Amino acid sequence: MSENFGKIILMAGILLCIVGLLFLFNNKIGGFLGNLPGDYSYKGKGGSFYFPIMTSIILSIILTVVLNLFFWFFRK
Repeated sequence: MSENFGKIILMAGILLCIVGLLFLFNNKIGGFLGNLPGDYSYKGKGGSFYFPIMTSIILSIILTVVLNLFFWFFRK
């Protein structure tokens, strides 16, 4: 039991480091998160509205791949 828990903690830590680095260096590598074609942005007189459609789709694909690898890793 403790061996599996250790693997879970290790994988969660690695994932958090990768996500943290991605957000930290987002502007330095082009600022692609939130600025993709397909992200909807509207600025009017009374306010603004932003809906990141394409960013949501890409993050969904990435999370699907990462979680599938994660569950495959712990199935063995």
